[in-house]
Amino acid sequence: MPAPIVIAADAAAAPPGSIGSWWLWAVSITVLLGLLIADFAVTRRPHEVSLREAVGWSVFYLALPLVFGLWLWSAFGGTQAVEFITGFMVEKSLSVDNLFVFMLLLAAFAVPAAVQQRVLLYGIAGALVLRAVFIAAGAVLLQAGTWSFLVFGLILFLSAIKILRQALAGHETEQDISRMRSVRLLRRLMPVTEDYQGTRLVVREGGRRALTPLAVVVVAIFATDVVFAVDSVPAVYGITEDPYLVFATNAFALLGLRALYFVLRSALAKLVHLNHGLAIILAFIGVKLVLHWAHGIWPEVPDVPTPLSLAVIVLVLAGVTVTSWLSRRRASNLPV
Repeated sequence: MPAPIVIAADAAAAPPGSIGSWWLWAVSITVLLGLLIADFAVTRRPHEVSLREAVGWSVFYLALPLVFGLWLWSAFGGTQAVEFITGFMVEKSLSVDNLFVFMLLLAAFAVPAAVQQRVLLYGIAGALVLRAVFIAAGAVLLQAGTWSFLVFGLILFLSAIKILRQALAGHETEQDISRMRSVRLLRRLMPVTEDYQGTRLVVREGGRRALTPLAVVVVAIFATDVVFAVDSVPAVYGITEDPYLVFATNAFALLGLRALYFVLRSALAKLVHLNHGLAIILAFIGVKLVLHWAHGIWPEVPDVPTPLSLAVIVLVLAGVTVTSWLSRRRASNLPV
Protein backbone atom coordinates (compact mmCIF):
# COMPACT_ATOMS: atom_id res chain seq x y z
CA MET A 1 0.00 0.00 0.00
CA PRO A 2 1.50 3.42 -0.92
CA ALA A 3 2.66 5.55 2.02
CA PRO A 4 0.10 8.37 1.51
CA ILE A 5 -2.74 5.82 1.60
CA VAL A 6 -1.35 4.29 4.82
CA ILE A 7 -1.15 7.73 6.42
CA ALA A 8 -4.67 8.57 5.31
CA ALA A 9 -5.99 5.29 6.69
CA ASP A 10 -4.27 5.81 10.04
CA ALA A 11 -5.47 9.41 10.21
CA ALA A 12 -9.01 8.22 9.64
CA ALA A 13 -8.62 5.94 12.68
CA ALA A 14 -7.49 8.86 14.84
CA PRO A 15 -9.91 10.77 17.09
CA PRO A 16 -12.19 13.20 15.22
CA GLY A 17 -10.32 16.36 14.19
CA SER A 18 -6.91 14.91 15.10
CA ILE A 19 -4.11 13.58 12.95
CA GLY A 20 -2.78 11.68 15.96
CA SER A 21 -3.17 8.03 15.00
CA TRP A 22 -1.88 5.39 17.43
CA TRP A 23 1.33 4.85 15.47
CA LEU A 24 2.06 8.59 15.30
CA TRP A 25 1.60 8.91 19.05
CA ALA A 26 3.79 5.84 19.62
CA VAL A 27 6.60 7.10 17.38
CA SER A 28 6.43 10.62 18.84
CA ILE A 29 6.57 9.45 22.46
CA THR A 30 9.42 7.04 21.63
CA VAL A 31 11.43 9.84 20.00
CA LEU A 32 10.66 12.16 22.91
CA LEU A 33 11.85 9.60 25.46
CA GLY A 34 14.96 8.96 23.37
CA LEU A 35 15.82 12.67 23.33
CA LEU A 36 15.27 12.96 27.08
CA ILE A 37 17.50 9.93 27.72
CA ALA A 38 20.18 11.46 25.49
CA ASP A 39 19.93 14.74 27.42
CA PHE A 40 20.25 12.93 30.75
CA ALA A 41 23.30 11.08 29.38
CA VAL A 42 24.88 14.38 28.31
CA THR A 43 24.32 15.91 31.76
CA ARG A 44 25.42 12.78 33.66
CA ARG A 45 28.82 14.29 34.34
CA PRO A 46 28.47 17.76 35.90
CA HIS A 47 30.21 20.47 33.90
CA GLU A 48 29.81 24.12 33.08
CA VAL A 49 28.07 24.57 29.74
CA SER A 50 30.10 26.53 27.22
CA LEU A 51 28.41 28.92 24.81
CA ARG A 52 29.54 26.77 21.89
CA GLU A 53 27.90 23.66 23.38
CA ALA A 54 24.70 25.55 24.20
CA VAL A 55 24.46 27.06 20.70
CA GLY A 56 25.00 23.65 19.09
CA TRP A 57 22.19 22.03 21.07
CA SER A 58 19.93 25.06 20.50
CA VAL A 59 20.39 24.84 16.73
CA PHE A 60 19.60 21.12 16.88
CA TYR A 61 16.41 21.65 18.89
CA LEU A 62 15.31 24.50 16.61
CA ALA A 63 15.91 22.40 13.50
CA LEU A 64 13.78 19.50 14.80
CA PRO A 65 10.42 21.34 14.77
CA LEU A 66 11.20 22.82 11.35
CA VAL A 67 11.83 19.35 9.93
CA PHE A 68 8.71 18.07 11.67
CA GLY A 69 6.68 20.96 10.24
CA LEU A 70 7.88 20.14 6.71
CA TRP A 71 6.91 16.50 7.25
CA LEU A 72 3.45 17.57 8.43
CA TRP A 73 3.09 19.68 5.29
CA SER A 74 3.98 16.79 3.00
CA ALA A 75 1.94 14.17 4.89
CA PHE A 76 -1.18 16.07 5.97
CA GLY A 77 -1.19 19.41 4.18
CA GLY A 78 -0.47 23.04 4.88
CA THR A 79 -3.19 23.60 7.48
CA GLN A 80 -1.70 21.24 10.06
CA ALA A 81 1.83 22.48 9.34
CA VAL A 82 0.89 26.15 9.81
CA GLU A 83 -1.05 25.32 12.99
CA PHE A 84 1.98 23.47 14.35
CA ILE A 85 4.47 26.24 13.52
CA THR A 86 2.15 28.90 14.95
CA GLY A 87 1.57 26.89 18.12
CA PHE A 88 5.30 26.24 18.43
CA MET A 89 6.05 29.96 18.23
CA VAL A 90 3.46 30.68 20.93
CA GLU A 91 4.96 27.99 23.18
CA LYS A 92 8.52 29.10 22.51
CA SER A 93 7.73 32.71 23.36
CA LEU A 94 5.98 31.65 26.57
CA SER A 95 8.86 29.31 27.44
CA VAL A 96 11.26 32.26 27.35
CA ASP A 97 9.23 33.64 30.26
CA ASN A 98 9.83 30.29 32.00
CA LEU A 99 13.55 30.97 31.71
CA PHE A 100 13.23 34.15 33.77
CA VAL A 101 11.77 32.14 36.65
CA PHE A 102 14.41 29.42 36.18
CA MET A 103 17.12 32.08 36.46
CA LEU A 104 15.54 33.36 39.67
CA LEU A 105 15.27 29.90 41.22
CA LEU A 106 18.82 28.90 40.29
CA ALA A 107 20.13 32.14 41.79
CA ALA A 108 17.99 31.89 44.94
CA PHE A 109 19.22 28.36 45.64
CA ALA A 110 22.82 29.23 44.64
CA VAL A 111 22.88 26.23 42.31
CA PRO A 112 26.47 25.47 41.20
CA ALA A 113 27.06 26.17 37.52
CA ALA A 114 28.19 22.57 36.94
CA VAL A 115 24.78 21.10 37.85
CA GLN A 116 22.47 23.82 36.54
CA GLN A 117 21.69 21.97 33.33
CA ARG A 118 20.68 18.84 35.28
CA VAL A 119 18.22 20.94 37.33
CA LEU A 120 16.77 22.40 34.13
CA LEU A 121 16.43 18.94 32.63
CA TYR A 122 14.51 17.66 35.66
CA GLY A 123 12.24 20.68 35.31
CA ILE A 124 11.68 20.02 31.61
CA ALA A 125 10.84 16.35 32.21
CA GLY A 126 8.37 17.33 34.92
CA ALA A 127 6.86 20.01 32.70
CA LEU A 128 6.30 17.49 29.90
CA VAL A 129 4.34 15.23 32.25
CA LEU A 130 2.26 18.15 33.53
CA ARG A 131 1.56 19.42 30.02
CA ALA A 132 0.41 15.93 28.96
CA VAL A 133 -2.11 15.93 31.84
CA PHE A 134 -3.36 19.43 31.02
CA ILE A 135 -3.58 18.62 27.30
CA ALA A 136 -5.67 15.52 28.01
CA ALA A 137 -7.94 17.56 30.29
CA GLY A 138 -8.25 20.23 27.61
CA ALA A 139 -9.23 17.64 25.01
CA VAL A 140 -11.97 16.34 27.33
CA LEU A 141 -13.26 19.90 27.84
CA LEU A 142 -13.36 20.55 24.09
CA GLN A 143 -15.38 17.39 23.53
CA ALA A 144 -17.80 18.46 26.29
CA GLY A 145 -18.94 21.49 24.30
CA THR A 146 -17.97 24.79 22.69
CA TRP A 147 -18.33 26.56 26.05
CA SER A 148 -14.82 25.33 26.83
CA PHE A 149 -13.47 27.95 24.39
CA LEU A 150 -14.94 30.61 26.70
CA VAL A 151 -13.19 29.00 29.68
CA PHE A 152 -9.85 28.96 27.86
CA GLY A 153 -10.40 32.52 26.65
CA LEU A 154 -11.10 33.73 30.20
CA ILE A 155 -7.95 32.03 31.51
CA LEU A 156 -5.85 33.76 28.86
CA PHE A 157 -7.49 37.15 29.48
CA LEU A 158 -6.78 36.93 33.21
CA SER A 159 -3.19 35.84 32.56
CA ALA A 160 -2.70 38.68 30.06
CA ILE A 161 -4.04 41.27 32.51
CA LYS A 162 -1.82 39.98 35.31
CA ILE A 163 1.31 39.97 33.14
CA LEU A 164 0.55 43.41 31.67
CA ARG A 165 -0.09 44.99 35.09
CA GLN A 166 3.25 43.68 36.35
CA ALA A 167 5.01 44.88 33.20
CA LEU A 168 3.48 48.38 33.33
CA ALA A 169 4.28 48.67 37.03
CA GLY A 170 7.89 47.78 36.26
CA HIS A 171 7.90 44.87 38.68
CA GLU A 172 10.20 42.01 37.90
CA THR A 173 9.04 38.48 38.58
CA GLU A 174 9.57 37.72 42.23
CA GLN A 175 9.51 34.42 44.04
CA ASP A 176 9.91 33.99 47.79
CA ILE A 177 11.33 30.47 47.88
CA SER A 178 10.84 29.98 51.60
CA ARG A 179 7.09 30.64 51.29
CA MET A 180 6.42 28.15 48.51
CA ARG A 181 4.10 25.48 49.91
CA SER A 182 5.85 22.68 48.08
CA VAL A 183 9.24 23.67 49.50
CA ARG A 184 7.90 24.08 53.05
CA LEU A 185 6.18 20.68 52.88
CA LEU A 186 9.35 19.05 51.58
CA ARG A 187 11.46 20.47 54.41
CA ARG A 188 8.95 19.15 56.95
CA LEU A 189 8.95 15.65 55.49
CA MET A 190 12.71 15.16 55.21
CA PRO A 191 15.89 16.87 56.40
CA VAL A 192 17.86 18.85 53.83
CA THR A 193 21.66 18.86 53.65
CA GLU A 194 23.61 22.11 53.76
CA ASP A 195 25.68 21.44 50.65
CA TYR A 196 25.08 20.16 47.13
CA GLN A 197 26.19 16.58 46.48
CA GLY A 198 26.82 16.71 42.74
CA THR A 199 23.69 15.66 40.83
CA ARG A 200 22.36 13.50 43.68
CA LEU A 201 18.87 14.26 44.98
CA VAL A 202 18.96 12.02 48.08
CA VAL A 203 21.93 11.09 50.28
CA ARG A 204 22.46 9.26 53.56
CA GLU A 205 23.63 11.59 56.31
CA GLY A 206 23.88 10.77 60.02
CA GLY A 207 22.39 7.33 59.46
CA ARG A 208 19.23 8.58 57.74
CA ARG A 209 18.18 9.71 54.31
CA ALA A 210 18.26 13.41 53.56
CA LEU A 211 17.42 15.56 50.57
CA THR A 212 20.06 17.69 48.91
CA PRO A 213 19.37 21.33 47.99
CA LEU A 214 19.21 20.06 44.40
CA ALA A 215 16.04 18.10 45.24
CA VAL A 216 14.47 21.19 46.79
CA VAL A 217 15.11 23.39 43.76
CA VAL A 218 13.77 20.65 41.45
CA VAL A 219 10.52 20.57 43.45
CA ALA A 220 10.34 24.38 43.30
CA ILE A 221 10.68 24.24 39.51
CA PHE A 222 7.98 21.56 39.32
CA ALA A 223 5.67 23.85 41.30
CA THR A 224 6.22 26.76 38.92
CA ASP A 225 5.66 24.43 35.95
CA VAL A 226 2.05 24.01 37.10
CA VAL A 227 1.47 27.76 36.77
CA PHE A 228 3.02 27.89 33.30
CA ALA A 229 0.97 24.91 32.11
CA VAL A 230 -2.25 26.74 33.02
CA ASP A 231 -1.30 29.53 30.58
CA SER A 232 0.42 27.65 27.79
CA VAL A 233 -1.99 24.78 27.11
CA PRO A 234 -5.09 26.99 26.57
CA ALA A 235 -2.94 29.29 24.41
CA VAL A 236 -2.08 26.49 21.98
CA TYR A 237 -5.64 25.18 22.00
CA GLY A 238 -6.47 28.66 20.75
CA ILE A 239 -4.37 27.87 17.67
CA THR A 240 -5.37 24.25 17.03
CA GLU A 241 -7.97 21.90 18.49
CA ASP A 242 -5.86 18.84 17.68
CA PRO A 243 -4.52 17.34 20.97
CA TYR A 244 -1.64 15.72 19.10
CA LEU A 245 -0.45 19.02 17.64
CA VAL A 246 -0.84 20.70 21.04
CA PHE A 247 1.33 17.98 22.57
CA ALA A 248 3.90 18.23 19.76
CA THR A 249 4.22 22.02 20.09
CA ASN A 250 4.71 21.75 23.86
CA ALA A 251 7.23 18.92 23.55
CA PHE A 252 9.37 20.66 20.91
CA ALA A 253 9.27 23.99 22.76
CA LEU A 254 10.27 22.45 26.10
CA LEU A 255 13.00 20.13 24.81
CA GLY A 256 15.25 22.96 23.74
CA LEU A 257 14.91 24.98 26.96
CA ARG A 258 17.99 23.51 28.63
CA ALA A 259 20.36 24.68 25.92
CA LEU A 260 18.44 27.90 25.22
CA TYR A 261 18.84 28.94 28.86
CA PHE A 262 22.63 29.05 28.59
CA VAL A 263 22.46 30.89 25.26
CA LEU A 264 20.01 33.55 26.41
CA ARG A 265 20.72 33.99 30.13
CA SER A 266 22.71 37.17 29.50
CA ALA A 267 20.29 38.42 26.84
CA LEU A 268 17.09 37.74 28.80
CA ALA A 269 17.56 40.76 31.03
CA LYS A 270 17.77 42.95 27.92
CA LEU A 271 14.28 41.97 26.69
CA VAL A 272 12.65 44.54 28.96
CA HIS A 273 9.38 44.54 26.99
CA LEU A 274 8.98 40.77 26.65
CA ASN A 275 6.14 40.60 29.17
CA HIS A 276 4.27 43.35 27.31
CA GLY A 277 4.46 41.21 24.18
CA LEU A 278 3.40 38.03 25.98
CA ALA A 279 0.37 39.85 27.42
CA ILE A 280 -0.63 41.02 23.93
CA ILE A 281 -0.23 37.51 22.49
CA LEU A 282 -2.28 35.88 25.27
CA ALA A 283 -5.01 38.53 24.96
CA PHE A 284 -5.10 38.10 21.17
CA ILE A 285 -5.48 34.33 21.46
CA GLY A 286 -8.16 34.87 24.10
CA VAL A 287 -10.10 37.03 21.63
CA LYS A 288 -9.56 34.37 18.95
CA LEU A 289 -11.06 31.69 21.23
CA VAL A 290 -14.12 33.79 22.06
CA LEU A 291 -14.68 34.61 18.38
CA HIS A 292 -14.33 30.93 17.51
CA TRP A 293 -17.00 30.07 20.09
CA ALA A 294 -19.28 32.84 18.79
CA HIS A 295 -18.71 31.78 15.17
CA GLY A 296 -20.11 28.34 15.96
CA ILE A 297 -23.35 29.95 17.17
CA TRP A 298 -23.55 32.96 14.86
CA PRO A 299 -21.82 32.17 11.53
CA GLU A 300 -21.61 35.87 10.65
CA VAL A 301 -19.08 36.39 13.46
CA PRO A 302 -15.58 36.25 11.91
CA ASP A 303 -13.25 33.39 12.78
CA VAL A 304 -9.56 34.34 12.99
CA PRO A 305 -7.55 32.21 10.51
CA THR A 306 -4.34 30.55 11.68
CA PRO A 307 -2.06 32.38 9.16
CA LEU A 308 -3.27 35.69 10.62
CA SER A 309 -2.48 34.42 14.13
CA LEU A 310 1.03 33.49 12.99
CA ALA A 311 1.54 36.95 11.47
CA VAL A 312 0.36 38.71 14.65
CA ILE A 313 2.63 36.61 16.87
CA VAL A 314 5.68 37.21 14.66
CA LEU A 315 5.00 40.96 14.52
CA VAL A 316 4.49 41.23 18.28
CA LEU A 317 7.70 39.33 19.09
CA ALA A 318 9.67 41.35 16.54
CA GLY A 319 8.14 44.56 17.88
CA VAL A 320 9.03 43.94 21.54
CA THR A 321 12.55 42.92 20.53
CA VAL A 322 13.04 46.24 18.70
CA THR A 323 11.41 48.34 21.43
CA SER A 324 13.49 46.58 24.10
CA TRP A 325 16.66 47.34 22.16
CA LEU A 326 15.65 51.01 21.72
CA SER A 327 14.75 51.30 25.40
CA ARG A 328 18.10 49.88 26.50
CA ARG A 329 19.89 52.16 24.05
CA ARG A 330 18.09 55.26 25.37
CA ALA A 331 18.82 54.22 28.96
CA SER A 332 22.53 53.83 28.20
CA ASN A 333 22.66 57.35 26.71
CA LEU A 334 21.10 59.00 29.76
CA PRO A 335 23.51 61.09 31.85
CA VAL A 336 24.47 59.54 35.17
